[in-house]
Amino acid sequence: MNADFVIVGAGSAGCAMAYRLGQAGASVIVIEHGGSDAGPFIQMPGALSYPMNMATYDWGFQTEPEPHLGGRRLATPRGKVIGGSSSINGMVYVRGHARDFDTWADLGAQGWSYADVLPYFKRMENWHGQDDAATDAAFRGQDGPLHVTRGPRSNPLFDAFIAAGRQAGYPVTPDYNGQSQEGFGAMEATIWKGRRWSAANAYLKPALKQGNVQVIRALARRVVIGSGRAVGVEVQRGGEIRVIRAGREVVLAASSINTPKLLMLSGIGNAAHLADHGIPVIADRPGVGANLQDHLELYLQFAASQPITLYKHWNLWGKATIGAQWLFTGRGLGASNQFEACAFIRSKAGVEYPDIQYHFLPIAVRYDGKAAAQGHGFQAHTGPMRSRSRGAVTLRSSDPAAPPRILFNYMSHPDDWTDFRRCIRLTREIFGQDAFKPYLKSEIQPGTGLQTDDQLDGFIRDHVESAYHPCGTARMGRADDRHAVVDPECRVIGVDGLRVADSSIFPQVTNGNLNAPSIMVGEKAADHLLGRTPLPRSNLPPAINPAWRTAQR
Repeated sequence: MNADFVIVGAGSAGCAMAYRLGQAGASVIVIEHGGSDAGPFIQMPGALSYPMNMATYDWGFQTEPEPHLGGRRLATPRGKVIGGSSSINGMVYVRGHARDFDTWADLGAQGWSYADVLPYFKRMENWHGQDDAATDAAFRGQDGPLHVTRGPRSNPLFDAFIAAGRQAGYPVTPDYNGQSQEGFGAMEATIWKGRRWSAANAYLKPALKQGNVQVIRALARRVVIGSGRAVGVEVQRGGEIRVIRAGREVVLAASSINTPKLLMLSGIGNAAHLADHGIPVIADRPGVGANLQDHLELYLQFAASQPITLYKHWNLWGKATIGAQWLFTGRGLGASNQFEACAFIRSKAGVEYPDIQYHFLPIAVRYDGKAAAQGHGFQAHTGPMRSRSRGAVTLRSSDPAAPPRILFNYMSHPDDWTDFRRCIRLTREIFGQDAFKPYLKSEIQPGTGLQTDDQLDGFIRDHVESAYHPCGTARMGRADDRHAVVDPECRVIGVDGLRVADSSIFPQVTNGNLNAPSIMVGEKAADHLLGRTPLPRSNLPPAINPAWRTAQR
């Protein structure tokens, strides 16, 4: 079995590449270990807490005991299903800030500045926010495969959150994915006509209809490399091991966890680490698996003084009613991820662009579906966006079926503690504004009894959770950079015919959720694979607060 291009991973970037390569007439085989995305647990936005906690759809990764979090092991969900993590995530759509991509270019990823990537964000979007933000329309795309929408914000708590931000002195942005990210406003989602609009729905399923793209369900074991060139991928289906051959190139898009694992199993990585596992070295690239980054967040929860939250539906009958309404009409609470308001703010004067993100949710509940014992409540997910802590993905063994070792080394940099304390205190100030007076009863967590730095640090250590944004483990950079894994055209340095195109290549984590920039990587990588001239650079300037040097807001 062979094709022009063999892509490992039907996730956000892999689906986008398969679509664009197939559209250009190339034959494509996508290797995906997971199965179908059919069924309400994935397709119903309101059921988002289920698929990432189901072994059917999630690889089930966990970190090693994190030394700076008291030895806690944190979940690291990654999608094992067509659509990848776009089929199990929260559907939040955030491009990232313009300066994130300018930083990529500064770190050696030439051709990936904001001016370079904005045309790809526009190409992939079918944006439906024009009624709210007409002034930013030039920054948005209207003809792409990926539908991007805004929720109805029918619960008054969403507007209370935005109003509280304004009262606290922050701007209100008409479109955080447009010219100005900084401020409070409506959150966007990959939801269309009441369904999760994953990369599978947007890209892969249309690609399969073209006839020259196919998906093979199998476990990728390693890249087959001959005479310094990738020629195929060794896979296992049931008890059979075979090689799927690539006439032109192999592309790894298997996630920031599985991509470095596959590179190492294929002999590409830190030579000493490979030798420890008896793997012959093809290319000594010490950056493989290194530079692991993520966003951590806290759930700051508040008890509500009125029964207007989603808690009244948080029972078997309520969930069944919501599910039935969605199944029969595609509408109702089940048609929203309930993340309908958000904010991006700067933590202090001297920070050029936002480094704190907020998701607001009109219920006090965890991602695992456990609601706060206090009943009616609401919460903000908050955390710093640019931690300096770095971890690594390494091999547990040379067995392709064994999960890798994952150590993020969370909170290892002292600035992380300062930044999280600032997040908590700024959040308390926001929820203390007049807009929340009709709705706020008391603080659930951390609780007003925790005020000192030491008290807050204890809460952070015990309660901080991953926002599920791992990236950076095959970072992009200059070809002469010893620690870069791919060059700016996504080519693996030291091996011909092999590329990486997923969140692994991010030199630095972007502001916000990673689905949008991961899809953008797939879009842009497809042009590199096809040998096309990149889309013309944009001359649209982002908005930066003119007083950022002297004012926090």
